[in-house]
This record gives sequence, C-alpha cells and structure tokens, in this order.
Amino acid sequence: MDEFHEECGVFGVYSQENRDVAHTVYYGLYALQHRGQESAGIAVAYADKIIYHKGMGLVADVFAGGNLETLPEGDIAIGHVRYSVTGASQLLNAQPVVFTGKCGKMALAHNGNLSNTKQLRDEMIANNAVFQTTIDSEVIAVMINSMSDGDILTGIKRACPKLKGSYALVIMTADKLIAVRDPFGIRPLCIGSTASDVIVASETCALDAVGANFIRDVKPGEIVVVDSEGIHSSFMDDVPEKSRMCIFEYVYFARTDSVLDGVSVYEARKEAGRLLARHYPAEADLVSGVPDSGNVAARGYAEESGIPFAEALAKNRYVGRTFIQPDQRQRENSLNVKMNALRSNVAGKRVIIIDDSIVRGTTMRRIIKMLRNAGASEVHIRVCSPIIKHPCHLGIDIQTYSQLIGAYNNERQICESLGADSVKYLTINQLVKTCKGANVDFCLGCFNGEYPYPLDGYEADKLKLE
Repeated sequence: MDEFHEECGVFGVYSQENRDVAHTVYYGLYALQHRGQESAGIAVAYADKIIYHKGMGLVADVFAGGNLETLPEGDIAIGHVRYSVTGASQLLNAQPVVFTGKCGKMALAHNGNLSNTKQLRDEMIANNAVFQTTIDSEVIAVMINSMSDGDILTGIKRACPKLKGSYALVIMTADKLIAVRDPFGIRPLCIGSTASDVIVASETCALDAVGANFIRDVKPGEIVVVDSEGIHSSFMDDVPEKSRMCIFEYVYFARTDSVLDGVSVYEARKEAGRLLARHYPAEADLVSGVPDSGNVAARGYAEESGIPFAEALAKNRYVGRTFIQPDQRQRENSLNVKMNALRSNVAGKRVIIIDDSIVRGTTMRRIIKMLRNAGASEVHIRVCSPIIKHPCHLGIDIQTYSQLIGAYNNERQICESLGADSVKYLTINQLVKTCKGANVDFCLGCFNGEYPYPLDGYEADKLKLE
C-alpha cells in the first residue's frame, strides 16, 4: 500500500467486418496493462451470443496457450484489465461482466469506483436482484438492465443519475458498442478509428497500439453509441458545468505517451520537473528519477537546473509493481529485488531524487537508505505533486488517513521521517500549471479534501487517528 494503485483499463472495438476482433482488443489491453495487473478479460459478440474468456494475471498470461484463439470471429468486442478497487482479487470478479437480460446478451467493462455501491446493491437485493460478484461493475450492469425496458440506451440514461463516483464504461450488446463517461469525467475515455473500425479506450496509447487515429475524448456525461449506422452521441441530464478529471492520471496512472483531454502526459510530467527545479533548487551533483514514473520529470529538472541527469537506481524489469504483493512484508522484500542503487554513479555524490508522489513513505525511506548505503553523501527528494493529505474513493485504492504519511505531517516532518537531507513538493497551483492546455478542470481531493462526491465514510478514521 505504499503507492497509488491503478484502477482499471477498458477497450472496445466495433468493426464493419466480421473478423478476429479479439486480437485487436488483446493488443489494446496489452497497451493498457499498466492500469491493472490482477486480471484480464475479452468478450466477443458472435451470432447473437457473447463468448468470453477471462482470468487472473497479466494479459499475455491470461490469453496464452491458445486461449485467445478460442474466441470466435465477430464484429464487436470489449476487454478489461483490472486492479481490484471494489471487490476482492479473484476470478469471480474479473471483467467484462457478461449476462443475458432485457436487452438480450450484454457485456460491460468499467474503469473507476462507485462510492454508493453498498446502498445500490442493498436496494436492488430488496427488490429480488441476484448478484454473482462483489464488484461495483455488476451493480452498474444490473441497474442498466433492470431500468432499460428492453432498450439499452434508456437503461443507461435512467441508471447513471443514481451512480455516485467515477466510471468510464465500455458496454457491448449483440449489435452495439457503447462508451459512457461519468458526469464529472473523473476517469479518461477516448475514441479512435481505423479504415474499418471504431475504437474506444481508456488512453490514446491503446489507440496507437492498434493503428487507430485519435478522433476525440468522450466528454463528461456523454453516451456514445456505435452501430451499423455510425457514431451517435447523447448526454445525461444535468451534467455539471465543471468537469473534475483526476489529476493523478497525469502524475502517475496514465502511460507517458498518452494524451488525455488535450494534455500530453509526457509534457505534463516534464513540466513538473522544470517547476521543481525552478522553485525548489538544491545543490547537487546529479538528478535521477525513481524508475519509471519519475524519470521524465527528472529529465525536466536536469534541463532546467543544469545539473546532469544520471541513473541512481537500477530496476529489474521482470518484477511487478510492489503493490501486487499480498502483504506489506512481501512488498518490502520485493523492493530489494525490484530496485538497486547504482553505486558507481552515486558514491560520494549529492543526489536529487524525483518521484511522482509519496503515499505511505515506506518505499522512499528504503530507497534513501539504499542510496546512502551505496555511498551517496546527500539525498534530496523532490515530489511532482503536493502532499497527499486525504484518501480517495473514486478509483484510487487509498482508503484511510492512516495510509498517508502526509495526513498529519508537514514537509519538515516528512523529511525527518524519511531520513532525507531535504524534501520539497509542488503546490496545488503548480501541479495544475503542469497540465497546460487542458480542456477540463481537475479533481484535487487527495490534496485538499474537495471531491465531486462527499467523503463522509472516511471521517471516523480521521477522528480516530487524531
């Protein structure tokens, strides 16, 4: 639990041809693997049926051994990679959610997290609904089906006003591909095309992976339907004037080569490094990033400051992210396998380390110790985001104040706790400035406690700690 966790990635394709659309989804999910590494699944519309395969693990593992080839040719398919935010990490909860209802065969994949899942589930169970999983995505699917009167678009428009939280949905019926983004646009979703296909995906990097051209982002509160007659757009009622895109998509979640809501993730991260150098300089011999999320910002810091960029930490590319380990002890042990200090680069040197964020502080504390053991004379930490003071219930798995080193500590206290020579963070205003040209506003709740939806359920934890 020492870093923010990705939520999920979704991908869908509508083709004018009957072909191996599952392979297109496979490559799209491969490009979105960074957004979820616990499970993966693909569903294909075939002869008024939906055939699917899903499993635990990485995309390449789930669809190894001929599993991809078992999926039939078709003209519509959707896929999902998952990190469990709501619902346990088990095969039962892997997506897409597939079932038969009032609209016939239907499949749904969801990126995000609802904050009122329990309330909605309890209400539907009281009305004799039956659930097979523990995930909020099934709650969404059941609500859409039950309120549809046999028309999927009607079901979506009736269900969405009852959903509180973040959701980027890709939905498939036997003859339609549908993309839905929540009214605040908290999670990203975009549309692309090839000569014969329309693609929807969480990030533009997935469009690039399948040779699709970017058309546009799905707008907050928009419902996009793709069928034999083309692309149709409609909107939910009462869409807020201000969107609230999660700014951590730019800080950490999204892949560096993606463009979200008009902003290059690469440029935003590089600008964060420049701003850190401009406002929080340090006398040092080299600048380095925590691989891989801090590297782009570290290069921006180096260019702005004139301090050479050099790698201070070597990463084992064959070890998964530390949060995948099931308990804290295993996560800490895995860091030693995952990362090591480059003694020849840091011995006797004053080192500036750039990281995207600090959550609990355990990993950074061990990195600093690792660098000092390798001979670094000073270690200065610069962080590409403000101090994280509040938990999040909108798709980031930070549930309590007790998980956050910044909940009750200022910069000086954090510096002492980590054992660094100095620690400096970007301010909220500085972070927003990194997203130059954005055509959306941002959710900054983990920094300032101001969320699109109330965070009442976490107040008891805060008071208990105080």
